[in-house]
Amino acid sequence: MDEGKTGLVGREFRHFKGNLYRIEGFAKDSETLEQMVVYRALYGEGGLWVRPAKMFFETIERDGKTMKRFELLEDAK
Repeated sequence: MDEGKTGLVGREFRHFKGNLYRIEGFAKDSETLEQMVVYRALYGEGGLWVRPAKMFFETIERDGKTMKRFELLEDAK
């Protein structure tokens, strides 16, 4: 894992659709060894989710705008 990402555990992010999440940790897929992000919803029942790190940290395009899929809250100012 990228050592810079370990400092993101416990940090909050805003999904491009508006909901807030906190990174709980990182894991590897047991079959592919792909790096995964383990994150918790900061709304509703606070569900725990997992997504490939490549996808979590990617830049996407929606409605002609380029943005991060998940943006670190302090960077969103």
